[in-house]
Amino acid sequence: MQRLRRRCSNDVVRLDLTTPPNSSSLSIDGAESTETRIQRLISEHPVIIFSRSSCCMCHVMKKLLATIGVHPTVIELDDHEISALPPAAEDGSPSPSSLAPAVFIGGTCVGGLESLVALHLSGHLVPKLVEVGVLAFSPGYDNNNNPIISS
Repeated sequence: MQRLRRRCSNDVVRLDLTTPPNSSSLSIDGAESTETRIQRLISEHPVIIFSRSSCCMCHVMKKLLATIGVHPTVIELDDHEISALPPAAEDGSPSPSSLAPAVFIGGTCVGGLESLVALHLSGHLVPKLVEVGVLAFSPGYDNNNNPIISS
């Protein structure tokens, strides 16, 4: 049986996916692989960031999303756990494991910090967040979730 331990600090959840010497009340089904557990987390959370410990890029991602009004779930993974992240789109984009931190919105890998910022600057981030239900409407955007540009 593997054990899932949560350590919380500064809005970050640290998952320890190690195998414990003996079972406890926090035990989970040992048949669930790291890959399966990561997929489950992606499907359970509309906005989730997988990161390494003390990652400054993850901090920037959280601040960007918080500015918009979204507070993502942040999961810190060890290097061997990051390698279990699912691949990005089949269009040849780099895999999330090479991008850590990696953000998933609505179950889809957006990519790393650069991809998240590009999505925001292009005006597509807010509509995507509205689409997955984590944002109802944001100031600075019209009823169709297009950025309002002052002239």
